[in-house]
Amino acid sequence: MEVGDFVVKPLKDFAKSSARLVKRCTKPDRKEYLKICGKTAVGFIVMGFIGFFVKLLFIPINQIIVGG
Repeated sequence: MEVGDFVVKPLKDFAKSSARLVKRCTKPDRKEYLKICGKTAVGFIVMGFIGFFVKLLFIPINQIIVGG
């Protein structure tokens, strides 16, 4: 087995499996796209509230520790 085969064969296999994956993928329709957007927005909002409440909780704790 040559060094070229050692490098080229995995790359060919990767390219072949990647092409197969791209052929199987489909573009989401409008309904599916809106569902994904809605769930992403809810995730952003939830993470924002979590960050806000953590910050709200640690402001008094930080004031007590620092004493200022």
